[in-house]
Amino acid sequence: MIQRSMTDFIQQLKYRNETLFYFGVVCLVISILFFILSRLSSTEVYGVSSWYKPLKFAFSTLTFSWAMAWYCFYLPDFNIKLFNWAIILLLGFEIFYIALQAGRGQLSHYNVSTPVYSALYSLMAFAASAVTIYTAYVGFLFFKHSFPELPIYYVWAIRFAIILFVIFSFEGFAMGSRMNHSVGALNDNSNWFIVGWSKTVGDLRVSHFIGMHALQLIPFLSYYVLKNVKLTIGLSVLYGLLALATLIQALQGRPLIKSKRPTLEVNDNAK
Repeated sequence: MIQRSMTDFIQQLKYRNETLFYFGVVCLVISILFFILSRLSSTEVYGVSSWYKPLKFAFSTLTFSWAMAWYCFYLPDFNIKLFNWAIILLLGFEIFYIALQAGRGQLSHYNVSTPVYSALYSLMAFAASAVTIYTAYVGFLFFKHSFPELPIYYVWAIRFAIILFVIFSFEGFAMGSRMNHSVGALNDNSNWFIVGWSKTVGDLRVSHFIGMHALQLIPFLSYYVLKNVKLTIGLSVLYGLLALATLIQALQGRPLIKSKRPTLEVNDNAK
């Protein structure tokens, strides 16, 4: 049953947007490649495999591309070709540069050590912002148009999912302005497998991750489980509060789950 449902989903996704479907396939393949490299390579950045970051970005791009390919199919008179190539070029550039720096054992994010690195870091910020703004525009269109062929609870789920994605995507600027994803240490990674969230200090990546993946989770739960407008709105509000709570927790310097092992406190100016 699960295999058949997955096959049906893949076929339908390819029909809805073949371009983003294959872009997602490429992202999946290179995600697997990056994972293999993380097992084979000893190169580290901030105490974890340098290949974890491109792996996370490639897989996140896969989930984003496929979700937007699915949702944009519903929009009337939408320039899907422009949207597709904007996503491919902007996010493809991010993945390429992050992977290039990983192979060199160098930082991609927060790296302003040379004029070239500073310019490329700024270009990544521009790419992420442009994708987020374009996604916000898609969200606007979901409010502008009515969709009588779709369950109303599902339409509201897509609307709320995009709102939360946009808000917590821009939360990334909280990290960029600090040049640090940690609050209480310098870019701490506690080796939580791939996500690497800190177990000792606040970690701004937690709320960033939770909020952005509302894009996939809320519509899925609304369509297959809740099937109700009020329940969908309730879920969206609670989900947004969860993401906000983890942001506040991180800003207070507290980890999502604290390590049981005693650790030395490290301030933001640690070398």
